[in-house]
Amino acid sequence: MAELKEQGLVRHIGVSNFTAGQLRRIRSIAPVETIQPPYSLIDRAADADILPAAGHDGIGVIVYSPMGSGLLTGAITRERIAAMPDDDWRKSDPRFTEPQLRRHLALAARLQAVADRHHTTPGAVAVAWTLRNSAVDAAIVGFRRPAQVDPILAAAALELTDKDITEIEAEY
Repeated sequence: MAELKEQGLVRHIGVSNFTAGQLRRIRSIAPVETIQPPYSLIDRAADADILPAAGHDGIGVIVYSPMGSGLLTGAITRERIAAMPDDDWRKSDPRFTEPQLRRHLALAARLQAVADRHHTTPGAVAVAWTLRNSAVDAAIVGFRRPAQVDPILAAAALELTDKDITEIEAEY
């Protein structure tokens, strides 16, 4: 990528799923302008080192999966998981099975309560939670249907209160 940038074939270099150590190592090869780590209420690993390292080096952060692969939208239930085909990756993913599933469904219920107060959706609240972190510049969200787009757009302007954050982060 550094050679392609030197040749003018690439304008910017971004990485995905790098560790903070990998970010430090690549610094000597070429400047990285963006990183895409997973980041959500159920996957906060980036808080420990990736987000601080990106902030220190002036690297833009575009998080992905801020709705926890659907777990934080309120659309996932035990019944829905049970009805999924056996080859669906969620059937064996630890986040979608016990003991983690119980915690994640309780979190989704808290997101729903906050969403109700703000007249929005749990998914928008989950995305807003990631965007409130000053190290996060943007969030990549996925949709299965066009009707899911507009409700999530509210996340960009949603300002969560201290009460909201306390409620959302309870037990986490």
